[in-house]
Amino acid sequence: MTRYTFSLQLSADEYQSYYRGTAHNIIVMSHQGVSLQFPASAVRSFVTINGIHGDFIITMNDDNKLLSVEEIVN
Repeated sequence: MTRYTFSLQLSADEYQSYYRGTAHNIIVMSHQGVSLQFPASAVRSFVTINGIHGDFIITMNDDNKLLSVEEIVN
């Protein structure tokens, strides 16, 4: 397993394109310098009225398949 941290800042309007299905994947640069692509549905539970704003940990298996996304809560 491999874990990466990343920050995500999406307004509610920006997330609407994912919600409507016009955009399917989110691409971010991890804090470790690795480009990550994952389904927008993986962060749906973190959407608020203001969108998605925070730091997250993504866990991938050895085949680079998404296992989980967790919010880092301070």
